[in-house]
Amino acid sequence: MADQKTGKKPKLPNDVYEAELFRLQTELVKLQEWVRATGTRIVVVFEGRDAAGKGGAIKRITEYLSPRVATIAALPAPSDRERGQWYFQRYIAHLPAKGEIVLFDRSWYNRAGVEKVMGFCTPAEHALFLRQAPLFEQMLIEDGILLRKYWFSVSEEEQLRRFKSRRDDPVRRWKLSPMDLESVYRWEDYSRAKDEMMLHTDTALSPWYVVESDSKKHARINMIAHLLSTIDYHDVGHPPVKLPKRPVRTGEYQRPPRDLSTYVDDHVATLLGDVDG
Repeated sequence: MADQKTGKKPKLPNDVYEAELFRLQTELVKLQEWVRATGTRIVVVFEGRDAAGKGGAIKRITEYLSPRVATIAALPAPSDRERGQWYFQRYIAHLPAKGEIVLFDRSWYNRAGVEKVMGFCTPAEHALFLRQAPLFEQMLIEDGILLRKYWFSVSEEEQLRRFKSRRDDPVRRWKLSPMDLESVYRWEDYSRAKDEMMLHTDTALSPWYVVESDSKKHARINMIAHLLSTIDYHDVGHPPVKLPKRPVRTGEYQRPPRDLSTYVDDHVATLLGDVDG
């Protein structure tokens, strides 16, 4: 519930956040095992403004999942050959087979956002996309794929704050691209493009779910909880695993001398020495 004076929602305490996140991640593992056992196919689309927190949410979702079951599709700019294909063609190659989950870190909706705003597609190509996207998604759903689409919404002020934070952080500076900076100056253009996209692609069969993400922690919890609530999964269970007893050693095997192998330097010992000193 928002504060009546400031209008801001109360912050989630770190201990509550960590406990609830782990509970949800445990449920995600159950979902994964259900997907593997039933052969279900799941596609989750993550869209939204730059620095809206999509990557952080994806990271928390996949943290304890098997990369053989749950994969991330984050496609680079199309090649010259891909530009000559049907627009959706390169995304089809990343769709899940039975028993797989694919998380699209940006998706075919690039055409409705950055390509539209930056002029990387023609008005005719953009209009064609808006007509074809609902039909494309209808085909996926009719074929049995569970499709979920999330739009991460961030305020103009919070986006700028996050850009400045990236600029000053040596391990996250790479995430700040010239295209990100363009989004600052083209805020209204992106808003109009998003509104037009929603008008055509927010359908009863394949709706958009908007995630308020000025608070990254709130966004992660809300998004994961919602995703789990939309899928009728259950705990498939596993037979108990019994570890075998160690075999009795005969003494016939002798390890080769350590000096025959090249070991990694003990950097930790150096650090500990610096601390002691």
